[in-house]
Amino acid sequence: MRPNIVQQYRGRFAPSPSGLLHFGSLIAALASYLDAKHNNGLWLVRIEDIDPPREKAGASTDILQTLELFGLHWDEQVLYQSQQSSLYREVLADLAQQKLSYYCHCTRAKIKALGGIYQGHCRGLAQPEADSATRVINTFGISQFNDIIQGHVACNQELAQEDFIVLRKDGLFAYQLAVVVDDIYQNITHVIRGCDLLEPTARQLSFYQTLQQKPPSYGHFPLAVAKPGFKLSKQNNAPEVDKNNPIPSLFSALKFLGQQPPNELLQANVAELLSWAITHWSISQVPKSQEIVL
Repeated sequence: MRPNIVQQYRGRFAPSPSGLLHFGSLIAALASYLDAKHNNGLWLVRIEDIDPPREKAGASTDILQTLELFGLHWDEQVLYQSQQSSLYREVLADLAQQKLSYYCHCTRAKIKALGGIYQGHCRGLAQPEADSATRVINTFGISQFNDIIQGHVACNQELAQEDFIVLRKDGLFAYQLAVVVDDIYQNITHVIRGCDLLEPTARQLSFYQTLQQKPPSYGHFPLAVAKPGFKLSKQNNAPEVDKNNPIPSLFSALKFLGQQPPNELLQANVAELLSWAITHWSISQVPKSQEIVL
């Protein structure tokens, strides 16, 4: 895998096409966009379409059309993870050659019965490839990191040290593999996303170490929740944002992110609102809580 290239700020928004763009995903798009543009950087869009059973027909196109209607225009060609299979396989082959991965037959039920955290049962068993998941040997087990928004973050240490799956038993590429490989491939320098991904960040930082690559800087904003512990998501059938009237949703998203747009911007057009938002964006004003009830 090619090394990171030091260059200007490169941020990204990476939605999965499991549903249409709702308020929670608009917050993610807007936060990553504004942080990139305020720092004179590039903003990329990546469609995480590596889990076909969860995907909704037409969702990818609809998400991209919605972003354009909301004035969130990306700077380079959209990357589809479904077109990255050869690169993922190359990385998996390299891990195997370096003896940094192994096949695992443990089921979720078995792991749950043993306390919910995988204890490396299959690491030395030379399991056959058939009907196996592939796990990476997690040598580093990073459990703490500094977050641009949340400050010092400490994750569950036992979970952070777990040998995690990089290729699922059903043959689908795991999220941890695809997201890290693609962030390296696209030379992403900053990742601004929701707090639901705080713990996965620890695993991703460990995986960067395994791949001997420099990780991006991470910033995690609060999740928009309907009630405590119940985030707005496509899986929870969160309503789609109003494509015909973007200003109220953009204004509300700015307020959610701790910004202070003047009320007169409710009468502005999308370009004017975003111009103000880019100029006045302050990531230090984003709330440090992990959830905000709408």
